[in-house]
Amino acid sequence: MGKAAGFTLGELAVALRATLDGDPSRVVTGVAPLDTAGPHEISFLIDRRYAAAAKASRAGAFLVPPDAAGLPAPTLRAEAPQLALIELLTLFHPAAAVPAGVHPSAAVARGARVDASASVGPFAVIEDGAAVGARVRVHALAYVGAGAEVGEDCVLHPRVVLYPGVRLGRRVVVQAGAVIGADGFGYTHDGTAHRKIPQVGSVRIEDDVEIGANTTIDRATLGETLIRRGTKIDNLVQIGHNVEVGEDSILVAQVGVSGSSRLGRGVVLAGQVGVADHVTLGDGVVSGAQAGIAADVAAGEKVLGTPARPVAQARRVWVAEGRLPELVRRLRAAERRLQRLEGQLGIAAPEPRGEDAEE
Repeated sequence: MGKAAGFTLGELAVALRATLDGDPSRVVTGVAPLDTAGPHEISFLIDRRYAAAAKASRAGAFLVPPDAAGLPAPTLRAEAPQLALIELLTLFHPAAAVPAGVHPSAAVARGARVDASASVGPFAVIEDGAAVGARVRVHALAYVGAGAEVGEDCVLHPRVVLYPGVRLGRRVVVQAGAVIGADGFGYTHDGTAHRKIPQVGSVRIEDDVEIGANTTIDRATLGETLIRRGTKIDNLVQIGHNVEVGEDSILVAQVGVSGSSRLGRGVVLAGQVGVADHVTLGDGVVSGAQAGIAADVAAGEKVLGTPARPVAQARRVWVAEGRLPELVRRLRAAERRLQRLEGQLGIAAPEPRGEDAEE
């Protein structure tokens, strides 16, 4: 059945490789969240924290893990429900077919190479020497600079900017407004003014990378800034010049990685993490949100806070910080008792100095 008519639960069970508890002929016409789903829609329970909401839902069916129970409608039980949810959403919301060809308003330089199967949208610009591969989609107002390379099946959303010489592998998705290959931030003061260090390197993005909206990845001073295969970068991330990000890493919104840092394979940086320049993060490092990482972190370590510390230590510091007002009051009371005791014993109190004198 097509999307307009919906799918039977039996069809979905086959497509999702799921076990159906319920009527296979029942039809659902869409996917919706637990709180808004109606009798003709399928919803999902992936996170057990929402079990109560699922039991109260009006959904006509549920996609669930194998051990979910007590739901008020038929269930599709999947061994990997999150992966099944991807398939479910894709079934109901398939990608629109894009006709090949160059829009009449696009500007494609005579020396550019655009594969016949690619799609170039309105007012896009492709400069001399650029290469756009098979089945690439260049959306409206995107810019591909001179000598840039865009591998097969890439998608450049509106207003993406690829500076000259940037290279994208295959199946790279760049969301709207991202800028790849702008100058790295490098200056030297000559005694009078800040002198710009020429940024003459490039950026290379390997296969299957996704880059979020309004993210910026700077070109190298020399050599290349490198984002390795399978990495996913959220919106509003800043990656400095000569940075290397390892395979299958995750960089969440508002992360900033300073120049010449090295991130290993499978690194996870939660929102607003800042990494100082020339720092190395080993394979599998995980950093909690808003951490400030100013020194190398060993492979497999989990860190929190500013300055970033191992998770257990950071939590002890947070507990101690919460007790600081009480500890200060107790310390001052102890000092007063000590002063009274010294006075009774005729011992002269030392002169205050440093921070004590300022108080």
